[in-house]
Formats: sequence, structure tokens, C-alpha cells
Amino acid sequence: MGFKMGIVGLPNVGKSTLFNALTRTAAAQAANFPFCTIEPNVGEVAVPDDRLDKIAAIAQSKQVIPARMTFVDIAGLVKGASKGEGLGNQFLANIREVDAIAHVLRCFEDGDVTHVEGRIDPVADAETIETELMLADLESIEKRLQNIVRKVRGGDKEAVQQERLLQAAQAMLEDGKPARLVPVAEDDQKAWERLQLLTTKPVLYVCNVEEAAAASGNAESAKVAEMAAAEGAGIVVISAQIEEEISQLEADEAAMFLEEMGLEEAGLDRLIRAGYALLDLETYFTAGPKEARAWTIPVGTLAPQAAGVIHGDFEKGFIRAETIGYEDYVALGGEQAAKEAGKMRAEGKGYEVKDGDVLHFLFNT
Repeated sequence: MGFKMGIVGLPNVGKSTLFNALTRTAAAQAANFPFCTIEPNVGEVAVPDDRLDKIAAIAQSKQVIPARMTFVDIAGLVKGASKGEGLGNQFLANIREVDAIAHVLRCFEDGDVTHVEGRIDPVADAETIETELMLADLESIEKRLQNIVRKVRGGDKEAVQQERLLQAAQAMLEDGKPARLVPVAEDDQKAWERLQLLTTKPVLYVCNVEEAAAASGNAESAKVAEMAAAEGAGIVVISAQIEEEISQLEADEAAMFLEEMGLEEAGLDRLIRAGYALLDLETYFTAGPKEARAWTIPVGTLAPQAAGVIHGDFEKGFIRAETIGYEDYVALGGEQAAKEAGKMRAEGKGYEVKDGDVLHFLFNT
């Protein structure tokens, strides 16, 4: 399991340039005019993880298979999208399909690249997008509340729960705040997720800055950081131009280029890590002579469900998970040595898989 992140933003903020760089493709046409991205472009990238390479080297694996992350480049949004302006309806439909939203915000001046609103104000841009999503949610909620009136009157438990949750979201939205700020009880969590409201999606702000500001950010990205902190949202500062240049280089050249720019790592790495944190995800590993592989799961996943990510039969017939912590696996030199040192544990159905665990599942067929 990976996750799907929708890249959104006003036209001409650098969304498609960033998407091209991150996925190392030219699938999204980057051009200086609104709506150059007509269809949502989808690209998969490998999740960089040094731990996987170390595990593979120790296990002498023939194949190394990293976890995957999906980016979806979604058509530019403009004011009035909730009423169908621009490519609004298409934008709103596409955004429902992603796990998280990366708001790309223009934090750079460039007279050669026009801004759809004629000014550089990333906080206002973020508010424009959020407002359109909130308006779309309010319209959706009103329709749903009308549609379930009869069921609610008839005492349908599911409809009564749905009405209560929709009204809570409606109140929050009418107060000018996104639905993700509604406190949701554990018993209501599944029903809440089924509502699929746009403003319940976790948000990560991606500040697209000029090359010189890539390492430390600038005054505009500082304003976004303040807004993100107030909302409890994530933030990453990236130069789409730098990412585009890196995507054309070999690994050793890219490392030298990053060092020259004063950057410790590529923006892709920071974006993925921020996405993992945003969605509360972690990684476990499987390793053997045939392959070493990374698997993505939500934090708190129990061993049988983690096994199910590999194959449904693993979850159904789960017996136990032979578990070695990453540090022990590397320090001791692999599975056999860890076993002899007493560092391999047999964990049952109630075990919460930890980030970095190296697992081998036993199951009944």
C-alpha cells in the first residue's frame, strides 16, 4: 500500500513543473497559460529509503523493490470552481479520489510567468482553493441532508448518524472552517470517512520558491508556515525549477548539485516524508535471496493486516510474524545472526507492527 497525493493549486504556480520533476516524466505539459493540465496526470515514484538498500545488501537479494507513492497532477483551480467555473467540476471530482492534498503555492516573483490573480500572495491563493472546496462541501451536504429526510423520520440508524455528522460538518463550514476540524468520535470514524467531504482531506502546503531560497525559504513561504502552524497542516519548501534540473541528472551529479545549492536532499524526499507524517504512515520490510521489499502501512496496523498488504491469504491464514527490528537486523548482519542472538521475536495477531520491522509471515493456506 502506498498513498495517493493530489497536487493542486491555482494555474501557473508550478504544479506541472513539480509533477514532471517528481515523476521524471513529461506527461504533464508545463506551459505558461491556465489549464495546461486538462486531464489529471498520474505518476508513480519509488519512495527513497536507505534502510531498504542496507537490508538488501545483507540479504543478498537479487531484486530491490521500494514502496511506491502516487502523485496526481490535477487541473488548476480558479475562483468560482464550486459553481463550475474553469475546470471546476472536473477538479472537484478528481480531488475526491486522493488521500491527501498538496497545495502548491507560488512564493516567487517572475514577470515572465503570469499569475491568474495578477499578484503574488500564497496565503490568499490557499484561501481561494480552501473556499472553493468548502463551498462545494456545503452544496453537497445540503443535497444529502434533503435526500435522507425520510429515512431519518423512519428512524433508520445509519441515516440518523449520517445526518448528525453532516450537520456537524455544515456548522463548521458555515463558521468558515474546513470540515477536517470537526472532532469525530471513534465510533463515527468509518461513517465520517464515507461522507468523502473534500475539506476532510489532510493538507500539505508546498511552497514553490526561487532557486536562491530553496534551502531557507523566503518571506512568502514564512507567511505560509505561520498559516500552516495555525491549522496544524504540513509544509514543505521546494524549488520546482531545482527539482526539474535534478530529475535530468544522474545520481552522483544530482548529489553534487544539491550540495552546491546548500540542500541536504531532494525536495521529493522531503515531500514524501511530509506526506507519510501527514497520513500517519510507516514502512516495514521483507527480505530474502529473491527480493528485499518495502511495504507502506498506517501506524498502528496489526500484524495480520500488515500481512494482508502483501496478499489477502496471508491475513486470512495468519499464524505469526517472525520479527526483527531494523537496527538489530543491520547490526547483527541478517536474519540468521539475529535469530542466534535471540533478537528474532515471534509475534501474534495483537502485535502492532513498528516502523522498520523486518518481517517474515507464517500462515495457513
